Amino acid sequence: MFRLTKARGMKKEDSVDKRNVLLYNLYRLAVLTSLLVSAFIIQLSSPDSQPNPPFYYLILGAYGFSALFFGLYVWGRWLIVQAYVQVAFDLLLITAFVYISGGIASSMYFLYLFPIIAAGLVVSGRAGYLAASLSAILFGLLVDGVHFGFIPTFRPEHAVKSSLGSLLVTIFIAWGVFFVIAALMSTLAGSLRRTREALRVAEKELLVRERLSETGRVSASLAHEIRNPLAAISGSVQVLKKELALSDEQRDLMDIVLKESERVSHSLEQFLDFAMPSKRVFSPINLPGILDETIKILRGGGELNGKVEITGNFRTSDVPFYGNAGQFKQVFWNLIKNAVKAMPEGGRLRLDFLGPQRKEIRIVVADTGKGLTDEDKEHLFEPFYSGFENGRGLGMSIVRKIIDDYDGRIDVRSELHKGTEVAITLPLRKPAGA
Repeated sequence: MFRLTKARGMKKEDSVDKRNVLLYNLYRLAVLTSLLVSAFIIQLSSPDSQPNPPFYYLILGAYGFSALFFGLYVWGRWLIVQAYVQVAFDLLLITAFVYISGGIASSMYFLYLFPIIAAGLVVSGRAGYLAASLSAILFGLLVDGVHFGFIPTFRPEHAVKSSLGSLLVTIFIAWGVFFVIAALMSTLAGSLRRTREALRVAEKELLVRERLSETGRVSASLAHEIRNPLAAISGSVQVLKKELALSDEQRDLMDIVLKESERVSHSLEQFLDFAMPSKRVFSPINLPGILDETIKILRGGGELNGKVEITGNFRTSDVPFYGNAGQFKQVFWNLIKNAVKAMPEGGRLRLDFLGPQRKEIRIVVADTGKGLTDEDKEHLFEPFYSGFENGRGLGMSIVRKIIDDYDGRIDVRSELHKGTEVAITLPLRKPAGA
């Protein structure tokens, strides 16, 4: 499992799903049509009831604004602003419906719930609370205005006298319902967003695993086809180099052939390490000791020089673990080489061990190098993709495969031109039969 973390200081912009805006428009059309049909049914079933032309005017006006909102949706810009405007417009429209249908005696104030739900699901939980607040303000002003005579009743029969206590109970019940629905929508919207994010991560994870699996099969077949002829060529050149009287130029050419053969052989070994499951032979190991040994090997081979300052607690840590020493040497080798490549002009490399605590340990490899681009982050663990010139793109794939075998997690935090931090979390293992 791996996770890419945005660098601190990056601000997430508000956004809204275009599909959700379309659904909001369709749902509001369905509600408007239901109100219109209900009004027709009531009018036809009660011939003595007086017609209510303003109600139909409001419905027609709402249809006109719906057409406008659909046009803005097709335009596809400022969707977040459009969503807020639609919610505000719908709340004003509902307030008008409540007013012409009886004011405090009207049963239509339940319509306030639809924009609150839409704001919470389409925009955000915060938008749901804003819609609930605006609903409470509009409904409270309307009811208070009608009760105290600041707003005339729409029809004489709407002038229902009620006590102040009854009025306050009605208002508080409505407000309570508004904010309870907003809270529920906020919780639901957060859960849905987290679920969608988890699905996106899972889809990406599955894609990477499929590519790893396919690449593994191809690389294993290719490596076996090449390794034997390559070994024969390398062995023949070594025999010829010893037995033939060669000039200095010819000897240099022989050395180049052997050196390049060794490089290709190393690449093939990486292919096989990546493609073929490692033997699960585990034993007690000390991870800081393996890391220190890896650093000495890299220094001896010239990979590490005086430009890179190494810090951290790895020399003083004692982290017993149960695993395969060779695998973790590969992990440290690839991570340190990547960090050094990211600091061609030198820098600081921090190597820390945290734990064991809560039945897990944490290994941190952090550099002050060039950092990762968005493209590098997107393809970090994909085989054959490398952000470095002349890179083969297998190092991080191998690291990922090994950590997966140990049921571990890799967290990568990087900021361009400021460095990269790779944190590996491993659950503690026990010897078989323990």
